[in-house]
Amino acid sequence: MTRILLLPTLTSIAAFLLYAGHCQAQAPAGVQSSLEIIDVTTGKRTVVYSEPALLEAPNWSKDGRYLLFNKKGRLYRYWLNDRVTDELPFDSTLQANNDHGFSPDGSQLAISSGDNSSHIFTAPVEGGPLRQLTHQSPSYWHGWSPNGKTLAFVGQRNGDFDIYTVSADGGPEKRLTREKGLDDGPDYSPDGQYIYFNSFRTGRMQIWRMKADGSEPEQLTDDRYANWFPHPSPTGNLVVFLSFMEDQQQEHPFGKNVQLRLLDIVSQTVRDLTPVFFGGQGTINVPSWSPDGRRLAFVSYRIP
Repeated sequence: MTRILLLPTLTSIAAFLLYAGHCQAQAPAGVQSSLEIIDVTTGKRTVVYSEPALLEAPNWSKDGRYLLFNKKGRLYRYWLNDRVTDELPFDSTLQANNDHGFSPDGSQLAISSGDNSSHIFTAPVEGGPLRQLTHQSPSYWHGWSPNGKTLAFVGQRNGDFDIYTVSADGGPEKRLTREKGLDDGPDYSPDGQYIYFNSFRTGRMQIWRMKADGSEPEQLTDDRYANWFPHPSPTGNLVVFLSFMEDQQQEHPFGKNVQLRLLDIVSQTVRDLTPVFFGGQGTINVPSWSPDGRRLAFVSYRIP
């Protein structure tokens, strides 16, 4: 079925910053962000919070009580029951971009901080001192192994963006991918056996997975869309990802027609989770499943 959407044009959006699709998107003044929750079974969407500012990349806390998101380089919590927001108390050096999330036990945060010089830090979940893990930049976190020992990230080294891992205790990074073309968005399966990621290695951005050591890569989607940021559900049977309706090559900009889609790992089928909406960079960069795997958090946008 053909969809006709009356959405803002590029000329109405103005310029946005795109550094391999990771730095905070530069949206026009007055952009309205809606923090939404969707039921993956019924497709029911609920806007839980809206603000005339650029909000990005929600994570669902491990206890299910709040959503974590970034705004203007800082991290905020939206408390679902109380319907209030507060800022996590980090010092002024924090420049959080939209790649952040929780450790498996919920006690720590992984935070990518900085723009072109982004490094990965860990910190207590309630805020506090930042501990730097990566020594080369740019580095952008995307996944934490289920046993809590390893973080997966994308890094640019010698002009190439590839997937790496680093110990949660710090130490040398390990390169997992070496194909030409952008590899991005690594996130672990709940059993720790696989890392899901998106790759441009075939000339179109599609969803892949590989063994956690980087071996045996396999392509999981092959369609006309540009597919980004796969995140397995807590049960591991579904993978959500973001699809751009038009090919974006190796970019995933703000202000585009996008959908959330679900890949069923058992049947290897894909279905639409949402209709087409206005989003892109910042919508669902990082893991955003509810702890019970029944819902997802994401951000949609509107230009007045």
